[in-house]
Amino acid sequence: MSSTLNPYWGENFFGFFAVLFRRLTGQLPLENLASDEIQLLVLIGVAASTVLLGTFLTLKKMTMMANSLSHTTLLGLVVCYIVFVVPAADLSINTGILFLSAFIAAILTTVLTELARDLLKLQEDAAIGLVFTTLFALGIILVTVFTRNSHLGVEAITGNVDALHWEDIRLVWAAAGVNFVLIALFFRQWVMTTFDEKLSFSLGVPTKALHYLLMFLTALTLLAAFRAVGVLLVLSFLVGPTLIARQWTHRLLPLIFGALGIGLLCSIIGVALSRHLLSSYHMPLSTGGLVVTLISLFYVLSSCTLSTKFR
Repeated sequence: MSSTLNPYWGENFFGFFAVLFRRLTGQLPLENLASDEIQLLVLIGVAASTVLLGTFLTLKKMTMMANSLSHTTLLGLVVCYIVFVVPAADLSINTGILFLSAFIAAILTTVLTELARDLLKLQEDAAIGLVFTTLFALGIILVTVFTRNSHLGVEAITGNVDALHWEDIRLVWAAAGVNFVLIALFFRQWVMTTFDEKLSFSLGVPTKALHYLLMFLTALTLLAAFRAVGVLLVLSFLVGPTLIARQWTHRLLPLIFGALGIGLLCSIIGVALSRHLLSSYHMPLSTGGLVVTLISLFYVLSSCTLSTKFR
């Protein structure tokens, strides 16, 4: 790809930001975004969407359930692909199918986990482990059998930022918008159920409905992000920024905004670093993988800083 097609071609880390600043100040044409800019907008949207949910998932100690959904989402996606896409001989997956697969993954995983816990008398972590490994294995089998001639399997598991386009921006930011609106509407109820679920239930808060809604939003967010970072790496987006911010504050709103800032920073640096490594060292590394690595690195640095500060 030449520089006439991508203005970031051949730029190093700091050159990336210089070009981005020039294009932003020159009224960047939204209808003609470069691939790096599409990656940037999608990853920022993924970070914003996942942080909103990840804060509550982490505080409610439901990261294992989030891990479960990050795997079983693959099954919901493949089932919808088989039912709606294969018969029509159309390899595209529209937004309606993604919403449907999110609903299938969230409801199926949550219901089966609760049944395994209640009927088989399993501990919650054991029930989650049993359900998500079974459903994920089934998803892998279906991917292998029915999607050999498409990129669904690869994209759903590892992501593919090079294949992102305008539709991905719309989908990711639509998911972020849905998360923001519903969390804003039920913020007080979610805060109550997060810190004292039994008291919330006694006060008439629909704790079960809020639980299912949170699972649905998580599955929807995972599906919106799968083309960029896959259904596995996205777990780091869900819990990583919150864990970092939680080391510095125990107040809810500063925690949410701090985690949001960390997610956005890692996404921006990840795209710039990916361009730098490709231009300077001819290393075409996964941008999503770089962002996840940065999140882990920030967590380690934050932990070391705090341990040094209070030593």
